[in-house]
Amino acid sequence: MLDFVSTRRDVLKVGGALVVTFTLAKKACSAVAQSSAQKKTVASDEVDGFLSINADGQVALYSGKVDLGTGLRTALTQIVAEELDVPIDRVRLIQGDTALTPDQGPTWGSFSIEIGGTRIRQAAATARKALAEIAADRLGVPTTELRIESGRVTGRGRSASYAELVGSGTFSLKIDDNAPTKNPSTYAVVGKPVARLDIPEKATGRFSYMHDFHVAGMLHGRVVRPLAIGARLESVDESSVNGVPGLLKVVREGDFLGVVATTEWGAIQAARKLKATWSNWQGLPERARLWEHVRATKINSDLVTSNVGDSAKVLSDAPKRISATYDFAAQTHGSIGPSCAVVEINDGRLTSWSASQATHRLRRQLAAMMDMPLDDIHCLYIEGSGCYGRNGHEDAAGDAALLSRAVGGRPVRVQWMRADEHGWAPKGPPVLVDLRAGVDGEGRVIAWESEFFVPEGGLGPVPLIAATLAGLSTGPIPEPYRFNFPNLMAFNAAIPYTFPNITTAAHLLAETPFRWSWIRSPGRLQNTFANECFVDELAAFLGADPLDFRLGHLDDPRGAELLLRLAALAKWEKRPTPRTGVKGDVVTGRGISYVKYRLSRTYVGAVAEVEVDRRTGEINVQRFFVVHDCGQIINPDGVTNQIEGNIIQTVSRTLKEEVLFDRSAVTSLHWATYPILTFPEVPDVVIELIDRPNEPPWGAGEPAATIVPSAISNAVFDAIGVRLRSVPFTPAKVMAAIEGH
Repeated sequence: MLDFVSTRRDVLKVGGALVVTFTLAKKACSAVAQSSAQKKTVASDEVDGFLSINADGQVALYSGKVDLGTGLRTALTQIVAEELDVPIDRVRLIQGDTALTPDQGPTWGSFSIEIGGTRIRQAAATARKALAEIAADRLGVPTTELRIESGRVTGRGRSASYAELVGSGTFSLKIDDNAPTKNPSTYAVVGKPVARLDIPEKATGRFSYMHDFHVAGMLHGRVVRPLAIGARLESVDESSVNGVPGLLKVVREGDFLGVVATTEWGAIQAARKLKATWSNWQGLPERARLWEHVRATKINSDLVTSNVGDSAKVLSDAPKRISATYDFAAQTHGSIGPSCAVVEINDGRLTSWSASQATHRLRRQLAAMMDMPLDDIHCLYIEGSGCYGRNGHEDAAGDAALLSRAVGGRPVRVQWMRADEHGWAPKGPPVLVDLRAGVDGEGRVIAWESEFFVPEGGLGPVPLIAATLAGLSTGPIPEPYRFNFPNLMAFNAAIPYTFPNITTAAHLLAETPFRWSWIRSPGRLQNTFANECFVDELAAFLGADPLDFRLGHLDDPRGAELLLRLAALAKWEKRPTPRTGVKGDVVTGRGISYVKYRLSRTYVGAVAEVEVDRRTGEINVQRFFVVHDCGQIINPDGVTNQIEGNIIQTVSRTLKEEVLFDRSAVTSLHWATYPILTFPEVPDVVIELIDRPNEPPWGAGEPAATIVPSAISNAVFDAIGVRLRSVPFTPAKVMAAIEGH
């Protein structure tokens, strides 16, 4: 039997959950009372790190991975509800709180389900097994005769709820990697379309974003940015803001300059009026010579991502050769709502609220910058307005931390302006790619070579602007989540196709013009663009249908199945490209593209339908057909949302988005100079999902983005017979390509 200790001192409230401790022997269970002073564990190898059950049978799920607006909350809830056999509405998600959730690394790379969700599933399976053993002991029924349904264990006419079994303490169990998970054939929740849990409040305006968050006594801060990226602060005239209503303090620390006021409007006015003198700095390259600059940048090392045969010799001896160079512009995240954070320092402890996709990493960065013990830093996640990677959320938290310290630790809210976001958030780096291939006398591709010019690194923390300007520490910061990645921007440099001789290499550059970070599908987007366009160039060179050419060089049955299903979905008609005899000012074309994400997971194929106006160079993307295989699907509705978002956002990046700059700073500081796709320009997206319930679940947050630029480029070639090799495909570039054809 299970003995219970039930006193107020033994009840521990964590995140609203009342929880009990179990110590499981081979066949016996006993309760161990918890002290109310014990902190909740955040260990990633313990069930308690991820789950608790309160006295009402409600399940608390603690996730280090966070919902960035992608529907992760719904999918993780489904996983736990399925594995524990409880209704979805009994599961509550606590996410990105460094005091309550395990450090599962940043929310990036489409790993939230593949890694984060899989770990949570195993924690739930361990808990389910433990609950069954406790019930067997309490009810006197063998576990083989027990049935679990809606959070209740039943056998031989007797039953007990999870709440009755758990009592009032915590699980004290290591996650058992061998605990059996449910058979997919029995799934009632996973694999089924579940409406997003967050949408009702968002659609009715009741959802609280980071931008809506406030705490009692909160002040407002703004940072006065340097006139040039590398400028030094020479002087400040504080008298220039005398009389600004609500202004409390002008804050200067090194080259960091900011203001704090009692109202947001007061902070805005003070930041605008404050007179400061900055040094001259012109360290950016000439924009017109950007690609010369990239090619001339120091190479720290070369990374060979694939090496088959002897491509150099075969290529030099090949009777026919083809080559091309592709480039992908620097881009910004362009979050619709600029970054925002609140920081308070109270009794020597710092609390940060932000929409950071990496609160555990931000915690370490703030500890380093503020020279505070890690245990005195608490970071909490609150959903922001878009993210798409490492934008300015962490930097806003750094700004708020320095401003809070300057006013005695009072809570300070820093809301970035549009110019802050576009001008100072990290950028996706410019990428340059050279490709070459050799063809023999029988029309067979005998060699493939590629060189990618990409910045080195990219997995470590991006330095906080505030720390850099103030001359404070940005590290060293322990980085426990490096994985075995070769280099962030080198993913998908290698190709999924089989040729007898292949060499793909990345030149890892010592620097890049802007402070850079990952933007949705970093490296994989740019590299797949170049590779899939060049595959089409080879098909056209040989007079082959682009789909047949891919299938003829693809030694992957799962990938081949996907492409054949894509052909059926899109009603693909064989088309040796370019087509001839196409007339008219406005013409249409179709292009195909394919990716196996990181060459290890998630297959995506797409056909784009475009309309090109030869008089203006305008491209209208009318339709995208997508077939998507991410293994086991948790929520098909959520995956569909992800794919649609990927396509729409990347059409915008492909046709419009490019960071503009002069020798000193970014100049595309508003939507007029950094345009994004508008609602009338959004294409129709037709999707077919391949669900493989018995396969591991893979990510869907990024892969569909990778095939968009190449599918559009290939469709434009199909329509008008010219190649677009430079993203974005602006009307000016299209007209130049037509005139140069």
